[in-house]
Amino acid sequence: MTYKFRISLTDKDVTPEEIFLARRRIIASATAALAASALPSIARAGKHDTSGDVTPEEYATSYNNFIEFGAGKSTPSERAGKLTVKPWSVQIGGLVERPGDYNLEDILKAMRVEERIYRFRCVEAWSMVVPWRGFMLADLLKWAGVKPQAKYVAFETLYRPSEMPGQKSSRVDWPYREGLRLDEAMHPLTLMATGMYGKPLPKQSGAPLRLVVPWKYGFKSIKSVVRITLTEHQPKTTWNELVPEEYGFYANVNPDVSHPRWSQATERRLGGGFFSRRKRTRLFNGYADDVARLYEGMDLRKFY
Repeated sequence: MTYKFRISLTDKDVTPEEIFLARRRIIASATAALAASALPSIARAGKHDTSGDVTPEEYATSYNNFIEFGAGKSTPSERAGKLTVKPWSVQIGGLVERPGDYNLEDILKAMRVEERIYRFRCVEAWSMVVPWRGFMLADLLKWAGVKPQAKYVAFETLYRPSEMPGQKSSRVDWPYREGLRLDEAMHPLTLMATGMYGKPLPKQSGAPLRLVVPWKYGFKSIKSVVRITLTEHQPKTTWNELVPEEYGFYANVNPDVSHPRWSQATERRLGGGFFSRRKRTRLFNGYADDVARLYEGMDLRKFY
């Protein structure tokens, strides 16, 4: 299957100079180099306009969900400082040719790290535009060797209650778990992020390694990943188990399917106050041309 991505971002899509000047230069040069060689992994914020600006770093890194540190939006940035992220290893297992417990530094030496600007849409109807740094999940899976029987990819977050106080709650069956169908995981847009805004990932944003799947609601983009397992069967995922009537396995962004407690037709872009910058939500978060083919024949209302 061949994927083609349209380049639509310009300088107006980047945070003002005082916030993001250095990263703009890096992203622009990387984009130009990749475009020149016509690599299929070129991925931008989609073919649609991204409303003129990347979300200021101060908002994107201080307003997030990371329930391992608590339920509040500012709680992760207040509590995550104690998290130990070095050394870090990722256990890759299940239906792979080369299972093992791999040091993150060794993984990064084998991967092609690049800069990408993606939309990010939370199931809670807020959104942002983020410049990520990372590598394609497909490259990591190919590196480990995917066996023919594999159909899904399961992920787990670090479990360390001594440093992640939210894990002391008995409401969740820890560790936090997520999953993708194999073709979703192998899609060129699916990223394993190691940084944002030209810097290493902040601890509250999922340091040192997190998943980013830009056409799905943000809870699918699991943080602080320590285990990746290839499996033949659809894996259990945390929010789908906790509240199955509200959070589906696929969780594709769809403005026509409301959450049971709120509409998904519009979203609030971070950075301008609670009631400002309300925008229309796009199907698959604006990436329909790139990913809609993955769901041909499926009832999008059913697979919310």
